[in-house]
Amino acid sequence: MSDGEVMMDEDSPGSAAGGVDLSLTTAASTIDPTVVQSRILQSASLAKESAADEMDEDGVDGEQQAQQAVADQPTFQRLNAMKARRGRSEYRRVRCPAHRYTPLRENWEHILTPLVEYLRLQVRFNTKTRSVEMKTSSHTADAGALQKGADFVSAFMLGFEVQDAVALLRLDDLYLESFQVTDVKLLRGDHLSRAVGRVAGQAGKTRFAIENATRTRIVIADTRIHMLGACANVRVARNAICDLILGAPPGKVYNNMRNVAKRMNERY
Repeated sequence: MSDGEVMMDEDSPGSAAGGVDLSLTTAASTIDPTVVQSRILQSASLAKESAADEMDEDGVDGEQQAQQAVADQPTFQRLNAMKARRGRSEYRRVRCPAHRYTPLRENWEHILTPLVEYLRLQVRFNTKTRSVEMKTSSHTADAGALQKGADFVSAFMLGFEVQDAVALLRLDDLYLESFQVTDVKLLRGDHLSRAVGRVAGQAGKTRFAIENATRTRIVIADTRIHMLGACANVRVARNAICDLILGAPPGKVYNNMRNVAKRMNERY
C-alpha cells in the first residue's frame, strides 16, 4: 500500500479507456526521482474504498537533502537505509484480507525468504491486526527496499501467486494496476455478472489468452480486476478488458490479441 496519492497523466497505465476516466492514484503529490515510488496503481474508486482501511504509519518527513551542483559534484559512498533516514527506522503494514489468510499461511516461508535475505528487512505477522509488518534495520542496504517489499506483499494480498509477485522485487519496470468493472461502464445485476463472465471466459480461456498475448498476469476478484506487467503491456491488456466489458464479441478480441502477440514476437 502506498503512503499517499498522485494523479497519473493520460500516457500512464491509468489513462482513460473507451472514453471513461480511469484516473489513478499512488504515492506523493509530486514525483521526486530520488524517492522510490509505489508501483501499485489503483483507480479513483478503489483508492477511496481503501483509504478508510489504510493502516500505514507515515514515517516520511518532508525534508529532502538539497541536490548538489552539477559542477564539482563530490562522490560519496552509498548510504544504507538507516543512514539515509538519519538513524530512524521506516515501517510498513499491509493488511491481510480474510480470504488470503490461508494462502498467506501456506506460502509464508516463500514470502519471507526474499524479504529477509534479499531486501534485508525485519518482517513479522501481527495476529491481532492480521497484517504483515515490515521494518528497516541496520542491515538494510537499499533505501527503497521497504517500498519494494510492501508492493510485493500487497500484490500477493490482491491474489497474485508468489512467483508472479516476486518479479516486482527483481524488475523495476513492472507495475500493478487495479480498477473496477463499474469504472468502465456502470452495470448492475445480471449485466454486471455477464460482463465479468466475458472477461474471464469459459474456464478462464479469455483471461489466459489476454495474459499470454500481452505477457501480463491478471486477477479477477469479483468486480475488481488487477493487472501485473510492464507499462505498455498493461495498457494493451486493459484496452482488451475494457472492450469486453463494453460488449465487444470475444472473437474480435481474440483476433486483436493474436495481432498483438505477433507484433510482440517480431519486436523481441
